Amino acid sequence: MTTEEKFDAIVVGAGPAGSACAYVLAREGKSVLLIERGASSGSKNVTGGRIYTYALEMVEPGLYERAPLQRKVVREQMMLLGRNGAATLDYVDYDFGEGVPQSYTILRAPFDEWFASEAEGQGALVATGILVDGLIEENGKIVGIKAGEDEMYADIVIAADGVNSFIAQKAGLFGDISAKTVSVGIKEIIELPENIIETRFNLRGNEGAARLAIGCTAGISGGAFLYTNKESISLGIVFNPEQAGKSGKRIHQILQDFKMHPAILTLIEGGTTVEYGAHLVPEVGLTGVPQKLYRDGLIVVGDAAGFVINTGTIIRGIDLAIVSGLAAANAVLKASEPSQIGRLYMQELQNLLLLPTMKVFAGWHNILGIPRMVKEYPDLVNEAMNFMFTVDGKVPEKMPKAMLSIIKKHVSFFQLVTDGWTGLRSI
Repeated sequence: MTTEEKFDAIVVGAGPAGSACAYVLAREGKSVLLIERGASSGSKNVTGGRIYTYALEMVEPGLYERAPLQRKVVREQMMLLGRNGAATLDYVDYDFGEGVPQSYTILRAPFDEWFASEAEGQGALVATGILVDGLIEENGKIVGIKAGEDEMYADIVIAADGVNSFIAQKAGLFGDISAKTVSVGIKEIIELPENIIETRFNLRGNEGAARLAIGCTAGISGGAFLYTNKESISLGIVFNPEQAGKSGKRIHQILQDFKMHPAILTLIEGGTTVEYGAHLVPEVGLTGVPQKLYRDGLIVVGDAAGFVINTGTIIRGIDLAIVSGLAAANAVLKASEPSQIGRLYMQELQNLLLLPTMKVFAGWHNILGIPRMVKEYPDLVNEAMNFMFTVDGKVPEKMPKAMLSIIKKHVSFFQLVTDGWTGLRSI
């Protein structure tokens, strides 16, 4: 195509960020090309599978009602795994499922395909199976993209191509990612009958549960998740690749050991694995967001920009991706000339509360990075619970003395104080 035939915007990556951006721009009459390198939108995406509905509502009120969602989450669960036991905190709040439910579990492939088709329905041109392998630059400005021998032009290119963004690197905004700033996520989807899922997770109808776990990654910094879908469970582990490499642990074996833990096996027993995948995940929150998210002619959104929050109790990525895509679209719509888009994008990230939200949780990754969080503290809690509930006919130790003995067995007083101070400073 020629520069005279250019699009208003080219969006690279048809995940939640890219589709949200393309949806809004096309709805407002802009000519948009949404490019996906997978055979279909969502075919290359891996995630735990949860979306907070406020983000879809920001794109368009009622949009969530058209989405292929699974179960509305009313049960929030935290699990600390020991050698042969587990301490589980189960919080249920049925208000989470009222009105516009707070969050739903999702399966990424059908969700992403749906969202891209919604953008197409608004007028965006969706092109799948296309690998963008270069950018077109004129006089210091990005003016288009290259895909093989094809060249396509636009006023703005939006990089929504995920963590370790090739487009952002080609634009010179940032280099290769560091192993310290990401985790490896490995996920399986395990099919189970609907009634079994509801019985095992204490659910009714279309209610869902979201469970996070620590103490399951062989001493490597990380954790695990289980999300209940209608007729399947999304199960996976997320851990630091640098530590995993040094430990010599086989990635598949860590996942298999987690699945075989008695407290997990009872939840998935009899199920059939129908999907398996791995993916890099941004892990250090605001610390991992590059200092520069735009240059003339290009802006970066979603995972590519590092927009992920992990507090240990809540993992957020899809909602932030959608909000960042909306921020990008708003910036394009508000700009009177293309050179203003980058600055307006940063303003929109503030206006839509994405950056302020990330700032609130900016230090939480330091808590999750405490080495003893993944082994010593889960073991300590499990041993303490074991003492509290053991009845064997013997005279037990007095509670204060026994608890002090258990604590000393797992951590020193200095480690306890140091970790407490790290946690206090982080929040």
